[in-house]
Amino acid sequence: FTAQQPDVLLISVSILSFETVLSKLPKKLLEQALVVDVLSVKTHAKEAMLKLLPTSSDVLCMHPMFGPDSGRNSWHGLPCTYDQVRVRDYHRAARCIALFEDEGCAMVRMSCEEHDQLAAGSQFVTHLTGRLLAKLKLQPSRIATKGFRALLELVDNTCRDSFDLFYALYSHNSNSSEQLEQFANAFEELREELAHFSPGSSSKANMEAPQVSRLVAGGGPPQLAP
Repeated sequence: FTAQQPDVLLISVSILSFETVLSKLPKKLLEQALVVDVLSVKTHAKEAMLKLLPTSSDVLCMHPMFGPDSGRNSWHGLPCTYDQVRVRDYHRAARCIALFEDEGCAMVRMSCEEHDQLAAGSQFVTHLTGRLLAKLKLQPSRIATKGFRALLELVDNTCRDSFDLFYALYSHNSNSSEQLEQFANAFEELREELAHFSPGSSSKANMEAPQVSRLVAGGGPPQLAP
């Protein structure tokens, strides 16, 4: 690892390997150090660091909400969350946060728990939708609409990431299982609506029907007075 005690240690590893990597770090060298993680799930990272790091270590949880594709050209305006879980040296933590802020990131301070709740409804749902659409083996065509091309791009972007990441977003964020259940319920609800839909029963159809009847009976739309 290193014979010299680090002032700041930033850990950037996969979610699935995070706790194992953390447990193998020499604890003596991490005393008084600021340890920063950048995992896509925050409560898991927070709990692991509080459990495995020396109590004298400062803990800062961060998540740049972008990847190598979306942040390839610039980080300007892209969100980056942070939670000062256990910080004694606030100047040191501020300097670390400033590294992202100076690159143009929109810094968002929020708890790890709030992050995971919001991320399950956005990041996990995005990956879930992309993986589900990938199962359909959708193909581009000459008459593809912009919306369809956007779906193909979503499939490409999400499936470019490893399945390990997708699994970790599910298994290491307790909010994701609830989102998966809501997703399945919404699918079943929509399928039921399609199966039992009657065009004449919709409020819009009921409102339009008398207008159509009047137009047919009157020979066309009413003429405006000069």
